[in-house]
Amino acid sequence: MAKSPFPGMDPYLETHWGDLHSRLVVYMSDQINDQLPDDLQARVEESIMVDAGEYTRTAYPDVRVIEEKPLAESPRSTVANVMLAEPMIIALPNEIRKQRHLEIIDRNSGMRVVTAIELLSPTNKRSEAGRRMYRAKQNEYLNGGVNLVEIDLVREGAFMAAVPAELIPKEQVTPYIICIRRAQQPTAAEVIPVPLQTPLPNVRIPLRPSDADIVLCLQPLLDMCYDRGRYASLDYSRSLAPHLSHEDWEWTKTLLKSKGKK
Repeated sequence: MAKSPFPGMDPYLETHWGDLHSRLVVYMSDQINDQLPDDLQARVEESIMVDAGEYTRTAYPDVRVIEEKPLAESPRSTVANVMLAEPMIIALPNEIRKQRHLEIIDRNSGMRVVTAIELLSPTNKRSEAGRRMYRAKQNEYLNGGVNLVEIDLVREGAFMAAVPAELIPKEQVTPYIICIRRAQQPTAAEVIPVPLQTPLPNVRIPLRPSDADIVLCLQPLLDMCYDRGRYASLDYSRSLAPHLSHEDWEWTKTLLKSKGKK
């Protein structure tokens, strides 16, 4: 298997985000489906209808977990022998705690959405229009009682995770970030910093209150994208935009030289 010289996210992959995004969400869906209870399933890029009474909108999560049967008590399960990322728990200010109730359903099948997973893209973060559209979708998930997992592996553009950026301690600010908002805990956000110099974390994915979290192991999926996308031919001599911090850039130059890429 061809492997990236980087232990975690490869910043040189960011310019190939369209291909990487498509591969990664499919691999994520496959890995999640292998762990779900029989009455849940993960689906990729299918629309869901958000019924707010006065209006109806269509939202497109990257990966969604849906429930085919009415809620019932399910045995709790865990994934053994997996090192899990421990998130920071950030209490949200009062104005964010107000949660209006929306029912999110797929009207064609009557299936309830349990969890939405968003792999953020430059289009979500760059332009004012893109940011506005993503914030609207983000609010619909949060207000509709849907668990939201946001995975941001793109440095370009504005901070868009569902937690105020100013609440993240400066020493925990990293190039990439994962944010988990649990429907059952609307006054808190789970934030996992993702440094450039370490492998991508294993992340807890919330389901229904009666279910144990499942685990999304991101690094093996990124490694698969790199190998199957034939990214071993990437030009590691080119400059990066946006630029890395001084510390990360010095580390990157040393790493690439040691791997024979510079």
